Formats: sequence, structure tokens, C-alpha cells
Amino acid sequence: MDFNDTTSEAEFRVEARDWLASQVPKREPGQAYAVRRGDDALLPLAKEWQAKKFEANFAGINLPKEYGGRGDTRVEQIIFAQEEANFVTPPTVFGISHGMVVPTLLAYATEEQKQRYVPATLRGDEVWCQLFSEPAGGSDLAGLRTRSERDGDEWTVNGQKIWTSGGHYADLGVLVTRSDAGVEKHKGLTYFFIDMKSPGIEVRQIKQISGASHFNEVFFTDLKIPDSQRLGKEGEGWRVAITTLMNERVETGVRPAPDFDDIFALARDLVLEDGPAIADDAIRDQLADWYVQTRGVQLTRMRTMTAMSRGQQPGPENSIAKVVNSSKRQRIAQFGMDLMDMGGIVRDRASMPMESLFQDAMLDSPGNRIAAGTDEILRNVIGERVLGLPREVRVDKDKPFADLAALEK
Repeated sequence: MDFNDTTSEAEFRVEARDWLASQVPKREPGQAYAVRRGDDALLPLAKEWQAKKFEANFAGINLPKEYGGRGDTRVEQIIFAQEEANFVTPPTVFGISHGMVVPTLLAYATEEQKQRYVPATLRGDEVWCQLFSEPAGGSDLAGLRTRSERDGDEWTVNGQKIWTSGGHYADLGVLVTRSDAGVEKHKGLTYFFIDMKSPGIEVRQIKQISGASHFNEVFFTDLKIPDSQRLGKEGEGWRVAITTLMNERVETGVRPAPDFDDIFALARDLVLEDGPAIADDAIRDQLADWYVQTRGVQLTRMRTMTAMSRGQQPGPENSIAKVVNSSKRQRIAQFGMDLMDMGGIVRDRASMPMESLFQDAMLDSPGNRIAAGTDEILRNVIGERVLGLPREVRVDKDKPFADLAALEK
């Protein structure tokens, strides 16, 4: 594992840092973002920021130039993300669009579709959502029940998706459906991209305990999709979905706030009854644990960057960062609230330290341990594919999905 940038990577890091410094203020430890996820003002600000990055050639850094990218490697893309995290910018609404959908389009779309959708997505003109999870098929994605039936060059889709982040403002979406219930559940799936404004789509926002409503239920009633919007072969939607999900693992490994720097800043600035919080041995011991975890995640991501700089693809070890970061964020949020004593229950940005960053995160963080793979699923991935432990028993193997659905009834 190489801890150092190459000469060209170091030059790119300086270029990215200088451009960011010319556009937005630097983010200090503990400083809240200007706009939080779920705020009404987020979308236009995020689009404005994305357009600036596109014009400066910092959007799609690792993508081909003919589709609006920069033509560099994925290492440069990660370097820019690392530098951008040090500045005050709107939280992105393009994580799914850029990190998951664009790689899938480049792998499976026609040349005409790539030219049409990829540059517009990189510029921020169009936002995508991911229509995968269902009430009966979340962690077990292959258990999905949304049906697609083909009639010539057109498909009819009926069913329901849930936990669709950004579905209420998305222009487009990628959709996995069950096209054949007579085969094993992983084999009877077909993958499409759709216009979210099409007749037959109903989006209902879900009110969260945090007060935000950034994900949704989506219902399909006789939705018509032309076969030209199918990605991959009929019945091979699982293969396409894996392309999407492997890119999601890299995307979700990036740390959300609050992290070690934020809780360290709070402990340094907060004065308890017996003195500064940072002087308390028990608090320092807990901070040390989180520093070690944070550094471990950083080194794991460096290992991934080293592999990618050698032309290799990101592997299952990216699940480690997601498992560690999600649980760590929840514990840090709770610890920060405990340090504030009775003030920890007050959720008022104007009066609380760091604009109630810890209070907001405490309400939001449990969902992070479910989205993009639950803790349990990711621990299985780590155990089986990283540590080489025996695979979990699958009682549904080689059974037609229709038989499994009948057993549930």
C-alpha cells in the first residue's frame, strides 16, 4: 500500500485545492455545512455548485472526455472528493447519479444514450434515483416483486418500491423488475431506466423522525417502458444491478459528519463542571478509540486507491468503511449530545454547538446503518469475501421464485 501521491496525483491535488479555495470557504472542524440534507434549499444550490464543477472540468473526473468527463483515473476522482470535504459546499444530491448510475450507463447503454444522458447528468441538469428496494426485498434485493411484462417493443410495469432517496425531485431513475418468476430469483430480473414524470408513477414522500423527507415510496400502475430503455439483456438484470451496487460501496465509504474531527473540536471547546471536556481521561480514551477507527478507514480507502492506481477494480473490502463509519457516526452523535448534558436534547441550530450537528445526526444516523446494505449484510460480505469464511446457507438456491412466493402465502 502506497501512502503517497504520485507526482501527477500531487499536482492534481494542488490544482483541486487551489480551485476550491477560490470558490468556497474552508470548512473548520465542527463547522456545519451551509445546507443540510433534506433542506428545501438544497436542490438549487447543489445544482449550481455542480454546474461550476462541470465548467471547471472537475465533474466526472475519471470519465471519458467524449461524455463530458476529464479522462483521468478514479484516484483523481477520490482525491478531489477528499479535498472538497475540507470546504463548505452544499451536500450533494448527485451521489446516486454520478457514483452509481453513470458507471452503469457507460457499461450497458447505447452510444446514443451515453451521449444524451451522461453529460447532462454530470452537469447537474438531470438527477437520478435508484428504484431497487421494496417492502419484501431490501437487504435481499433478489426477492423483489415489482413485475414487468413484455408486449413486443414495450414493457408494462406494476409494483412498489420504497426508500427511494430523492425520488420526489429526480428526473430519471434506474429500475429493477421481475420479468420471469419461473426461474431462480437472481435470474428472472430485468433492468430499465425510466422518466420519473411518466404516467403510471406515483411518488409519496416518507416523513422521517429527523423532520426531513428525502426518501419515498414509489408506486407503478401500468407504467409503459419502451424496450429501448432496457439496460442489459432480458433476464440479466441482476448482473446490471451488481454493477450499480459495487459502485455504491465505494460511494458510501466516504465519511459523513460528525466524525472524529467534529467530536474532538466539541470536547476541546466545551467546559464541564470540573473543567474542559478534553481534560477528562474517560473522554480522551473514547476519542482515542474513534481516532483509531477513523485512521483505519482512511488506510482501507488508501488500499483501495492503490489498487485502482494499478488498474484494479474496487473490491468487497469497501464494505468495511461503510460498516465502521455508519455505527461510529451514531455513537459520536450520542456522545456529543451526552457531553452537552441537558442541552443535548435541544435541537436548535441558532443556540446549540455546531448548529445542532450532533442532534441532527442522532436522528439521521440509524438510517445510515440500513441504507446501501445493513450492518448484518455487510458483515456477511466481509466474512465471506474478505476473510474467506464459509458462505451462509441458502435454502432458496435453485428454486423458482414463484415457488418461494407461494410458500410465503
